[in-house]
Amino acid sequence: MSELASELLARLPPFMRRSGVYQSIFEADGAQLSARTAALADLQLQYAVDTATWGLAYYEAELGIQTDVSKTLADRRALVKSKMRGSGKIDATLLKLVVSSWTGGTVSLSFASGTITVNFQDIIGLPSNMDDVQASLEEIRPAHLAIAIAYRYLTIGEVEAMTLSQLESHPLSEFAPFLN
Repeated sequence: MSELASELLARLPPFMRRSGVYQSIFEADGAQLSARTAALADLQLQYAVDTATWGLAYYEAELGIQTDVSKTLADRRALVKSKMRGSGKIDATLLKLVVSSWTGGTVSLSFASGTITVNFQDIIGLPSNMDDVQASLEEIRPAHLAIAIAYRYLTIGEVEAMTLSQLESHPLSEFAPFLN
């Protein structure tokens, strides 16, 4: 007997608790109520982009994003958050928000000679969803400004200071872009 069915039976007078009819009814009710509780909990997860799973398709449709189930949930969530943030007046703060929503890392921006340079400060190598980051930036950037992206790779000084086990823990793509 399920825990919920036992709780329901406990509310009955003792002579009714022994009834097979009531036990069967409350066992069925307990299963249905447990299923409903689980469904409601899952539905509540869909209310926030950070916890949505099957509900991401609705966010994507609302924002005009083509649903791509081959992407990870994290990448799809980042795209939705980027689109949500990418409206209104474009400034450095908004650009940082859009890029950091994709990568989850710290980003700095610099403006020089009509170019916005995006610097990834704590992400080593190429972020996994760089194509999406670039597409998002292209969509929101002012038309008169170009976008340049500066990636961070491990430097010779950082590599020389590492032990062999530390070196083995880094993929080759963190040492140089052409070592994928």
